[in-house]
Amino acid sequence: MKNAEPLVATGTPVAEYAIDESLVSRLLEDQHPDLADLPLRRMDEGWDNVIFRLGEHLAVRLPRRASSANLIIHEQRWLPALAKQVTLPLPAPCRVGKPALGFPWPWSVVPWLKGEPADQKVPSPAQATLFGRFLRSLHISAPAEAAVNKVRGVPLRERASLVEARMNRLAARTDLITADISRIWRVAVETPLDRSPTWLHGDLHPRNVLVEQGVITGIIDWGDITAGDCATDLASIWMLFPDPGAWRAALAAYPDASELTVRRAKGWAVLFGVVLLETGLSDNPRNARIGEHILRRVARTT
Repeated sequence: MKNAEPLVATGTPVAEYAIDESLVSRLLEDQHPDLADLPLRRMDEGWDNVIFRLGEHLAVRLPRRASSANLIIHEQRWLPALAKQVTLPLPAPCRVGKPALGFPWPWSVVPWLKGEPADQKVPSPAQATLFGRFLRSLHISAPAEAAVNKVRGVPLRERASLVEARMNRLAARTDLITADISRIWRVAVETPLDRSPTWLHGDLHPRNVLVEQGVITGIIDWGDITAGDCATDLASIWMLFPDPGAWRAALAAYPDASELTVRRAKGWAVLFGVVLLETGLSDNPRNARIGEHILRRVARTT
């Protein structure tokens, strides 16, 4: 889920360039020939990027839409330094690819992080404290030239009209837009910012958190990195953990999360749940399930 959210409900955006193993092999041969002989295997395709595993320890990450190209550039610029700051592994680019051979956008070679997405392998409740500490290590002041993102880290009132339109459509199709969900959203929209902007991941839903045997092993897909309201990322507490005890443990590991920030974080969780559910109902059952789980969990926080 990315910052090019459409004005009307649609499914996954259509790829604007056909990316296959042949293209990636030729790009590697052209720009990083020492890596070109490693086995290459297509792994995943999201809203913005296609991922290929390269050998045992690397991956190639290529944008599939023009609007995603800047996200790759943001990762290339900011992740190498950020990787030294945070307490969980992240895939800081180790090689940079340039447009070539007809492919029009920048691309990256990154470390391959072990684990499966958290919607497939749920983290142990014991990981909640570790995750809260990770969020705290990430949420420090960003430089003035930090990447700008128009839909992440912003006041929720700026997202309200689109989110509420989605909620209205979902209310006609599902039983998930309950009175509690509507109230949590309204309270969040009306809650003022009480924190200075910090670095944010910006898209910290379960598909971007890796887990192995219950342990969180890495945080991926940093294209939405920006500075803004830390509540955007704190929403992931309810997106990742089904257990209320884990929610409390994660927040306890983030001691300066005020009540106002927690209210906004619940609103961001509603936003992610609504967008993932509605777009997922169009063409991505996996995202729809994630959205459903998020909304059911947030409703239990009342």
